[in-house]
Formats: sequence, structure tokens, C-alpha cells
Amino acid sequence: MPRRDPPPLPLVSARAVIVAGVLLLILLPVSFFVEQATNSSRGFSERVPPIAALGLTFLVTAINQLRARRRRGLGRQDVLTVYILLTIGGPLVSLGVMLWFLSCSMGHLYYVRIMPQWQSTFFQYIPGWFHPNDPSAIEGFFQGDSVVPWHEWWTPLAAWGSLLVALFIASFSMFLLVRRQWITDERLAFPIAQVPLETIRDVGGDARLPTARMFWIGFGACVLLYAQERLPEIYPSLPHFEIWGFTLTTAPQTGPLVGFGDLWLYMLPWLIALAYLMPKELSFSMWFFWFVRVACTIVAIAAGAAPSKPEAWGDSSFPAPYFQGGGAMITLCLLALWAGRRQIIHAFRAALAGTRDPEDALPYRWVVLALLVSVGYMVIFCCWAGMRPGTAVMLVGFILAIHLVWARLRAENGMSFIGYPFSVSEFMFRPFGTGFYRPVEVITVLAARWTYTPGWGEGCEVITGVSVDALKISDSARIRQRSLALAMVGVFLVALVVGVFIELTGTYHYGFSQFAPPQGGWEHMVPGSGNEIYDALTNPSKPDHAGIVGLLAGMAVTLALAQMRLRFWWWPLHPVGYLAANVWGSQWWWSPLFLGWLLKSLTIRYGGLRLYQRMIPAAIGVIVADSTCQMLAGVLLWLTKSVK
Repeated sequence: MPRRDPPPLPLVSARAVIVAGVLLLILLPVSFFVEQATNSSRGFSERVPPIAALGLTFLVTAINQLRARRRRGLGRQDVLTVYILLTIGGPLVSLGVMLWFLSCSMGHLYYVRIMPQWQSTFFQYIPGWFHPNDPSAIEGFFQGDSVVPWHEWWTPLAAWGSLLVALFIASFSMFLLVRRQWITDERLAFPIAQVPLETIRDVGGDARLPTARMFWIGFGACVLLYAQERLPEIYPSLPHFEIWGFTLTTAPQTGPLVGFGDLWLYMLPWLIALAYLMPKELSFSMWFFWFVRVACTIVAIAAGAAPSKPEAWGDSSFPAPYFQGGGAMITLCLLALWAGRRQIIHAFRAALAGTRDPEDALPYRWVVLALLVSVGYMVIFCCWAGMRPGTAVMLVGFILAIHLVWARLRAENGMSFIGYPFSVSEFMFRPFGTGFYRPVEVITVLAARWTYTPGWGEGCEVITGVSVDALKISDSARIRQRSLALAMVGVFLVALVVGVFIELTGTYHYGFSQFAPPQGGWEHMVPGSGNEIYDALTNPSKPDHAGIVGLLAGMAVTLALAQMRLRFWWWPLHPVGYLAANVWGSQWWWSPLFLGWLLKSLTIRYGGLRLYQRMIPAAIGVIVADSTCQMLAGVLLWLTKSVK
């Protein structure tokens, strides 16, 4: 009997694209006011897990469920498509993406009034198309109370905007090449993608919310916690009880025990729930290696090093935690490419032959061509700026490597919310020294910093990372990936244009320097690039040999951990946990990950896998409630601040 081909998957519906477009047109300006103009919610549209996208998806599903009683509503595939498109377009208007993107290459032009020696040192090396050339356009951006001089912005927007588009297409194409390896062969957990997949059900063709009791218990408990935490911010007369963070002990001022640091206990519901969903060895490894890092810091101080807390140890002397983390990043990137080598080679061969696997989202010829053209354009862009071809290839390679590693973290355990231990500029400057590079190369590397800084789920790595979740969601929900990929690219381009208009209009009205905290942190990073350029040209650094040793040590430890996991099934330490413990912010993340690990361990120990699986909806409910509450609280705070 002849084998029947499976029925073709349905195209992405026009209704889903329209709903997503309308929601984005509302979300983008709201995000500007909530996160930047009034500082009502940090990470409102770009955090991991996504606050606004997940919260809006929950509300859309709830409204759809009520509406479906009278007429046919949106289906599960439609709502999941809306979620995907919101995660692609929403993060563009945010502190870490659009504002950083616009200000990164021109901050020194404004802050030269504080450091006038910059002008004679390196201004002559800056390409004129990096930024507006009229001084009044620079002042209006930083001081506000101005209108946007669009004629000054067309050239820099076209230049840097094309680089952002090329980065998105290159990353997305790269993920399409390893999609089968990560989803089908390795069966990575994709915990962030599992949240909308488990939250949205299909009942008679309509999207519905879960009916599991444990989901609503977790959801309700998290809502109550957030109500008593956030409502006093809106209504100060209400009582407030601190439940999220506690300082258990503080570090002494002198002696080796300074290396123990402050002992914080953070009760972050979404992170505890996420740790419950991820494999135990990952959460265990993170907090275990954090205390290994603390012990190494104490040993270093006892051996004569200057007393310092673990998170403040930034140089290349032992234990050099951030250098170890940088080495771990390099090894994890190489391991990911090595594991997917057969799939990548198969894709390139299929592209040359013109064949197409019907299971794949797009013909390999399209994917490989898009990857080569976008990466080639990024290299040419750097060469146009004045970089040598080899240096340009190095810069583009490190940028894509960071995005690949953070996408892998998101797919494997959801931990792409951690910061980068080592930036691209450090990867390039530390081993060779800044004296190795031309002045224009130093300027270009730092002007492109928005492509690789800061991490913590607040930079443009979020936009490329969510495309990995999109591939997993479409695979699980049987959404045709070709039409979805085209919709994602289209929404990204539209959101980029709209986002630039909103960001520039709002910034010229309020002024970059007038934004409420935490904008001050970004304001200090913008002139910081000018200081780095000035120092690199007036006092060029030499190769950091101790730093190279730290990088190699991190690479060796990561490779050893990966090999032990392959050889011994019982090996409890994971290389990703080693990376996560050697980033800034681990002093906070270790405690909720420990609590999630402990909860999961006790559940399996005394209730078995059956109880663990029954509790999964509760963890999903906590994450959904956390995002929904943060979204609503941010909007309410913005509205009340606007009224005041």
C-alpha cells in the first residue's frame, strides 16, 4: 500500500499577523514610556522570560476564551504566532536595544565638553557617517526639548540599521542550520518556549487557558505576592513587606573573609520556577560553582591579594573569574558547532545541490545564501569603516559567537538572562593589546558595542535568541515555518522603522540625559566608550598574559566538564553552570536557582516523577503570573506617574 504524505501545515493566518501588528503598535510606545520616560519597569519588553509579550499573550488568550463562547475565536496556532511576533518586535524599543543602538556611536561627541582632549586625540578617525554631523543635533538628543533633525539622521540610521538587520538575518539563518540538531537530535529542553506552549491549549479549534488546578494555584500565589509588593508603589498608604531579597550577612572590611562577600537570599518566583523546569545538574552546577568561586577568592586574598568581594574581582589575577567565564564562552561555542557539524555540512551540501528536505523550514539554498550575504555585509560594513579585513572578520565572528552561545543557553536551560562575563572588545583587546589595532578599528569595535553588550536579557541578543524559541514553538505546534519565518522578518523590519521613530521622537523631547534612573547607568556607559578610546590611543595596552592564562583555564575546565558528562551518565556538574557562576550577577542568581533545585530534588525524592510532573503546571503558572503582574504594574506606575 503506498505511503501517504502527511497533510501540509497551515500557513500563518492573516488574523494572527494583524492582531500581532496592532498589539505591537500599542506596545512599542507604551514600552518607551514605561521603561525609559518614567522608569516604571526595567526590562518591560525585552527581559527573559519576556514580560510584555507573555503578559499580553495571557490576556489575549483570556479574552479569546470569553469571546469564543459567542463566535469562533483565534486558534492555538494563531495565539502562539502572536506571541512569537511580539517577542521579535517588542524588544526593539527598550533601553538595551534601541536607545543603546542610537547613542553608542555618538556619546563622545556630546561628552567632549567634559573631556576636550578627546577631540584632538581621536575625532579625526571617526567616520562621518557614524553619527549626525550637526552639533545641535547631538545636543538635542542628549538635552531634549527639541525636534528630530531627520535630515541629519538618514545616513547613520541607514548605516547602523542595515547592520542590525544583517545581524538579525545572520543569526536567524545560523539557528535554522542547527534547528534539527537542537530540537530533534539533542532534544534540548527549551524551558522559555515551553511556557506559552503549556499555557495555551486547543479546545475545539479555539485557544484556551489551562484548566489544571496546579497552574492556577501557582498563578494565584504569585499574584498575591506581587500585589503586596507592587501595590504600595502605586498607593503608598498600603503596608509593604519585603519578601524578594534579604541580606543574610555582610562582608567584613578586612581579611580573607572579604572574599565571601555579602550573602544575599533572593526569592525571585520566576527564577525559582524556571530552575524547577530545567535539568537538576544545571541549577546545581551554577550554585556549586559560585561557592567554588567564593572559595578561590578567599584563597587568593589569604595568599596576599588585595581584599575584594567575588563579584568585584575584575582583573586577570587569580582567580580571574570573568576570564574563566570568557574561556567557557569560547569552548561552548566550539562545542555547539562541533555537535552540529554534520547538520551544517549537510545543509551546505544540500544548498549546493539545490535539494530540500520537506521537513525543514526553508530551502537550504535560501538559508545558506542569507547567511553568507548577511555575514559578508557585516564584514564589508566594518571594512568601510576602516578596519582591516582580518580584524573585521574577527569582530563579526566574535559577535555571532556570543549570539550563538546565548541562544544555546536559552534553548538548553533558559539562562540567557545572565550577563556576558567577557565582551567582544575584551576578547579582541586583552590577548593582543590595543596597540595591535588601528585607531579606527578601536573606534569601530566600541561603536558597535550595542551588538554585544550588556547581556542580562536586555540587549539585542534577546531578539536573535527569541527566534530559537520561535523555531521550537512552531515545531511543537505544527506552524508552517516558511511562512512564519517570512512574518518574523517582516515584523522585525516594520518594528525597526516604527521603533526608530518612537525612540528618536521621545529622546529629542525628554533628552537622553534627563531620563529617570536606571538610565543613569547607560548614561555612564556612553561616555565610557570615549574614555576607552582615549586610553587605547594615548596609552596602548600590551597583551595580557595573565588574562590569556585565565581564558585558557576557562576553556580547559569547560572542555573537561563536557567530556565527563559524555563519559559518565552520573556526572553532576554541567559546563553551563560553570559559565553562569563566572558572570557578574551570580551573587544574586545562585540563591533562587538553589531554591528551585532544592524544591525539585525534594519533590522527586519524596513524590517521584509523578508528583514532579503534576507540579510542572504550577511552575508554568508562576512564570506567567510573574510576567503578567510585572506588565500590569509597569503600566499602572507609568499612568500614575504621568498623572502626578
